[in-house]
Amino acid sequence: MKILVPVKRVVDYNVKVRVKSDHTGMDIANVKMSMNPFDEIAIEESVRLKEAGVATEIIAISCGVAQCQETLRTAMAIGADRGILVETDVELQPLAVAKLLKAIADREQPSLIILGKQAIDDDCNQTGQMLASLLGWPQATFASKVVVADGKVSVTREVDGGLETLSLTLPAIVTTDLRLNEPRYVTLPNIMKAKKKQLDNLKPGDLGVDVTPRVKTLKVVEPAQRSAGMIVPDVATLVAKLKNEAKVI
Repeated sequence: MKILVPVKRVVDYNVKVRVKSDHTGMDIANVKMSMNPFDEIAIEESVRLKEAGVATEIIAISCGVAQCQETLRTAMAIGADRGILVETDVELQPLAVAKLLKAIADREQPSLIILGKQAIDDDCNQTGQMLASLLGWPQATFASKVVVADGKVSVTREVDGGLETLSLTLPAIVTTDLRLNEPRYVTLPNIMKAKKKQLDNLKPGDLGVDVTPRVKTLKVVEPAQRSAGMIVPDVATLVAKLKNEAKVI
C-alpha cells in the first residue's frame, strides 16, 4: 500500500510572528521555519503503518518555494521513502494545493492520503476536505486513532460530543489531530540518510494546474490589546458595570 503525506513549511510554532509595517501580511524574513506540527503527526502515523507491515511506500509532498526541500528532507528523515516538491513562488491557497495534490494522486495512485487537519499559519482547515471532494474519496477528519485492515481504514475522530468511529473503504483521506501520536525525535544518522533519498522537483504547469490566487488579502492587523480585568466587591456592582460600561445587558 502506498501512502501520500502532504507537508507544509510554516513559521516554527515557538516563534512569535509579527505583522509587516505596511499591513500586507506577516513578516517571515529571517524567521525560523519548520514542518507544520499536524503534518509531522501525519508523517509519524504513516511511518508507524509501514513499520506494522501495512504500508509499503511513503511519499512526502510539499508545495511552495524552493526552501520546502528542507521540510521534505525532514519528512524523509522521519521515515518517508521519497519526496516530491511542487515548486512555485505564487501564494498557494487551499484550493490550489488541493488541485496540485489531486494531480499527484492521479499519477501515484496511492491507497491512503494522510495530512494534517490544518496549518498553523493560515488555520484554514480546508485542503483535506477539498482534496477528498476533487478525488471523490471518502474522508475522516480530526483523527485520533487510525487502523488499516482488510481494504478498509477505521478512524476514531474527535467531535464536540466525544469520539466518533468511521469505517472508510480505501482509497481514502485522513486528516490528523494532535492526539493521534507523538512524532519521534529525528536522529542524525536518519538526517544523513535522508540526503540520499529521491526528491523530485515539479512545477504547477507540469501538472496542468492553475494556482492563481482566488482570494485577496486586503489587510493584516494585530488583534486589539485586551484591557486588564478587575475584581468587583459584589453582584450589584458587577451587574452595574455590565449594563453601564460594557453595555452587554
